[in-house]
Amino acid sequence: MDDRELAGLLERFGLSETETDTYLAILERGESKASTIADAADVSKRYVYSISEELEKRGFVEVDDHSVPTVIRPVRPETVVDRLTESVEDIEPELQSRYTSTERSGEQFEVIKSRQTVLKRIESMLASAETEVTLSLPAAVLPRIRSTLEATVERGVLVLLLLGATKGDQDIASLAGTASTVRTWDALVPTMLTVDGNHGLLAPSQILTTSTSDTRAIALSQDQLVPVLAGSFLANYWPTAEERYVTTPNELPYTYDGFRSAVFQIALHRATDTRIEASVTGSPVGDRNIPSSFTGEVVDVRQSLVRPVTSTLPIENAFKLEVDGEQYTVGGTGAFLEDFEAESVTIRALEE
Repeated sequence: MDDRELAGLLERFGLSETETDTYLAILERGESKASTIADAADVSKRYVYSISEELEKRGFVEVDDHSVPTVIRPVRPETVVDRLTESVEDIEPELQSRYTSTERSGEQFEVIKSRQTVLKRIESMLASAETEVTLSLPAAVLPRIRSTLEATVERGVLVLLLLGATKGDQDIASLAGTASTVRTWDALVPTMLTVDGNHGLLAPSQILTTSTSDTRAIALSQDQLVPVLAGSFLANYWPTAEERYVTTPNELPYTYDGFRSAVFQIALHRATDTRIEASVTGSPVGDRNIPSSFTGEVVDVRQSLVRPVTSTLPIENAFKLEVDGEQYTVGGTGAFLEDFEAESVTIRALEE
């Protein structure tokens, strides 16, 4: 970074061009007299005294006016940066409270540079989830967002949580309630979040684990790209991780607007040898002659959300219903291999 770029960055924090020149002169010379700084910055000694008082108020320098002559010394740069960072973080909640969001058409992408902003964005996205969440992040970050995750699960949202960089055996009891199911991996996996197939976030995990990381996160709201991110999570990371916690099945009957949530619960109930039926509404795939709603016993499920895996592909989620001697395969939004694309699923226990 050259002097012009550095000066431009300092001016963003309210320093004028002359103030910036004076401050840089103080930095370069360390503890100095006003006359020395004045010569280096090409300003008057009176101006140095005046601006030094302002820089001291902002936390950039210290003025020792007990010495004769007065001595001005720079505050350590890491201290200055910490103070500036705290000021920016303190102002964000107030800015957010006054910000009115309006819908923007087309694709939405945002580059996020701050660790704190990434964490807050993850929490706000989780708080808005209605049907499903996929999330991978470093295990060390879990305590920070735990309460938000628990609230998300309590709303009935399917939460698939992958914790990376785990040290030793993760305490299974400590994972209860944080997600619908939790897997762990010793490696530091990328931080990935998708919510309801519409909103996503992707970042190198170093942005959450290293305070000095210069990496960036990307947040996106694009219903064509977010499912691709969820597919990458399910195909590339989820199968490799170790299953550590799975919630208990929901009480039945229960209606699901999120198709993966329905598949997940069907898998849990079938694992307990419970016979269940499902009522689905939606539309036939292609030109198949199937009504827009029907009910039948679940005779098979294809999924890799929870073990044992029964799908042939990691992203396959479907189940099969038997209706009056006929069998139909049911998939979710965008289904093309199955017979039926479901928009809503209600599952019930069948009496023996």
